[in-house]
Amino acid sequence: MVAVILAGGQGRRMGGVDKAMVTLAGRPLFAHVAARIGPQVAKLAISANGAALRFAPIPVLPDPPQRRGEGPLAGLLSALDWAAKQGAQRLLYVPVDTPFLPRDLVARLSAPGGAAYAASNGRDHPSVALCPVDDRARIAQLFASGERRLRAAFPDAARVEFKGSPDPFTNLNTPEDLAAAAAHLAEATR
Repeated sequence: MVAVILAGGQGRRMGGVDKAMVTLAGRPLFAHVAARIGPQVAKLAISANGAALRFAPIPVLPDPPQRRGEGPLAGLLSALDWAAKQGAQRLLYVPVDTPFLPRDLVARLSAPGGAAYAASNGRDHPSVALCPVDDRARIAQLFASGERRLRAAFPDAARVEFKGSPDPFTNLNTPEDLAAAAAHLAEATR
């Protein structure tokens, strides 16, 4: 099992900044996500464009030029290419702006056996999912047809419900979301 952190977004709602590098409690968001996911998988990489050194020592998987800026499904294809080269059978992918991911995410998403995605508080989170690497060719065809949504990649995936406070899949999309996450972490360390 390998994992990829999806960090190719433009961060418009965060003021156009690179969300991977936004600081929460003294560490960039990608470091929070890597700390949660890294211990659960054999290898970890980041799907991002731009300077790779900012993520060292985690390997960076840039989208090829023909897919750059084409959305999360493009990042998933790059991740599946990498996972296949690693000899992995399954890939976990998660967004860079979810610092509270469960420490048992891989175990719980693995339980159904095939593709599975996370859900919480009545909401689906198709950007937090586990998929078979063998689905790469099918997803490439879907992408070639014009599809860009992650949800469309695995229409029959199992839905795995999680609970927690704060919501373990809270996305930090705005400065207000970041402030709320910082307040939660400050409260948790008291």
